[in-house]
Amino acid sequence: MANPLRPPPRILAIAGSDSSGGAGIQADIKTITMLGGYAMTAITAVTAQNTVGVQAVEALSADMVAKQIDACTQDIGVDAVKIGMLGSADIANIVADKLETLAVPIIFDPVMIATSGSVLADDETILAFERLMALAALTTPNLAELNALGGDDGMARRDIAYLAKGGDADAATLTDRLCQPGIADIHWSADKIDTRHTHGTGCTLSSAIATFLGQGLALEQAVERGRDFVRIALRNAPELGAKAGPLGHHAVRLDLVGEPRLNQITLAAGNYEEAVLFYRAIGLNHIVDSPSNGYARFESEGGVTLSISTGHSEVGGASVYFECLDVDAYTGILRENGIACPAPKDQSWGWRESWISDPDGNRICFYQAGENRRYPPWRI
Repeated sequence: MANPLRPPPRILAIAGSDSSGGAGIQADIKTITMLGGYAMTAITAVTAQNTVGVQAVEALSADMVAKQIDACTQDIGVDAVKIGMLGSADIANIVADKLETLAVPIIFDPVMIATSGSVLADDETILAFERLMALAALTTPNLAELNALGGDDGMARRDIAYLAKGGDADAATLTDRLCQPGIADIHWSADKIDTRHTHGTGCTLSSAIATFLGQGLALEQAVERGRDFVRIALRNAPELGAKAGPLGHHAVRLDLVGEPRLNQITLAAGNYEEAVLFYRAIGLNHIVDSPSNGYARFESEGGVTLSISTGHSEVGGASVYFECLDVDAYTGILRENGIACPAPKDQSWGWRESWISDPDGNRICFYQAGENRRYPPWRI
C-alpha cells in the first residue's frame, strides 16, 4: 500500500521514443519508476532504432508536444522535468515557452548524437538549446556535446550549471565534473565498466537526477546518486542486441530508494564449506568467498545479501545491516532520538559504517556503500 504521507515525485520527461526500449522516453520511464517517482511523458519524436543504429526519425508537431505538456501540468502537476531529444527547433522553442512558467527543477540533456553515432539534432535545433540551458537547473552534455556547445569556456560564458560527463573518454578511469557558477568544480572519478551495453546512459542519468531533485535532494547529492544508479544499471545490463545494448534498469532494486533498508544479514556458521554448499544449493548467488577469514556472502534477486561467518558465536552473534542513503544524517537522527550511535567511520572495504548493539547483544550496522555493496572490488 502506498504511503499517503510520502507521495511519489511527479517527473515529466520530454523526449523522443526509442522503439528498442534502451534510451529516450522508455529509459526515462524505467529510471523514474525504479527510483520511486511517478513518470509522465511528452513525446517529441518517434524513432525506429535498435542497438545497431537509428533507422528513421519522425518528429511530432510542436503543437502536439505542447498539448502533452499542458495535459500533465494542468492536472497531475510536476515536481521536476527532464528534457532529452527534441526533434526540431520549433519543438525546442515551444518546450521553453511552456517551461518558463514552471517553478520546478529542470534537467536538460542536450541530445545531439545517439550512442550508435546517429545524429539526432540539426544545427537549428542546437541553436534553440540556448533558451533551455538558461532555464535548466543543470545541463548534462557528454564530451562531444560539450565541445559542440563551446567547451568549458562556452558554458562559463552562459553562467549556467552543467555536468560534464566523461563516460565517452578513452581512459581506464572516467571523471564527471559538476560545474556551477561561483563554486569550485566537484569531480567524481571511477573505473570504467567494461561493457559495450551503454545505450541510454545519458537519458538514464538525467532522469535519475531529475527524480532525486523532485524528491527534494540537493543538486550535488542528486548527481552522485544518479551516477550510482547508472553504474549499477551498467553492471546489470542484460546483454541484448548486436552492438550497444540497453542498461539493466530492472535490476537496480533496493539500492537507492528510501531508508533504512534491511539488505544484509550475517549468520553464524560452524563449518564453512558445508554452509557455502548449502546456500549455493538453495539458489543464492555466491559473490564473496574468503575461506581464510571464514566469511562468504550471497546475493538474492534484487540485491539483498546474506553472509555466513565462522567467527560468529551462536548466542547474540547475529549482525544485521541497514543501508542508508546518508549514514551520517541518519545516525544523527538516531542520536537525536536518544540512541547512542557513534559517528560513522570509513572502512577499507569501501563502506562507511556505524555499529550499535541491540539489548540481546546482536550487532546492528548502519552503513552507506553505494555500488560497493553489490560490487566490491573483490567480488568473484
